[in-house]
Amino acid sequence: MRPAPDTPTARHALAACHTLAAPAHSELIIKKSRFIGCVQPMADRASAQAAVAALWRQHPGATHVCWALRAGGQSAAVDDGEPGGTAGRPMLQVLQHQALDAVLASVVRYFGGVKLGAGALLRAYTDTIAQALRNAPKVSLQPMQTLHCQLPYALEGWLRREIEAAGAQLLAVQHGARVTLQLRLPQAQAARLMQRVNDNGQGLVQWCPAPH
Repeated sequence: MRPAPDTPTARHALAACHTLAAPAHSELIIKKSRFIGCVQPMADRASAQAAVAALWRQHPGATHVCWALRAGGQSAAVDDGEPGGTAGRPMLQVLQHQALDAVLASVVRYFGGVKLGAGALLRAYTDTIAQALRNAPKVSLQPMQTLHCQLPYALEGWLRREIEAAGAQLLAVQHGARVTLQLRLPQAQAARLMQRVNDNGQGLVQWCPAPH
């Protein structure tokens, strides 16, 4: 099943202000089915898919590995063969309700031989993740900002040092007629870095709007 599309309504149902500092786990037995839950910090969909693949390797006999990721525009909800809307979406809603972002919620299910109705399945997946989150260590989430700039080759080394000194993450570098850099840092620090670069960059660093 393809991940459910991330929508503005879902993404902004409750502004995210926390993430997790470390993974937390839970386990429920419901009518002989075993539900093994995990919530963990996760930055993007590619990392989430790798984590889910690792769960399949750890649980090759599992019936389903359902998951939900809340990570801005990369959010997803996957039912993995369960009836539509009974697993991934309810787990995503738990993350939204608790104002969490950059978090992966996953549930490994071992079928116990007794079928559960849609309502019971929805409650099982919701409760498994809610229980894991009860003991999960939460930390404040800093709003991040992505910046793009262009500059002459002669200033690339200097700007890289400025980026490193600011504790920013260099996301991408392209070399064309000029050097284009993409970086990410806490929003509160972005204006300060831009001002420092403008003051010391000889007027040769051009800040660009984010590409669409």
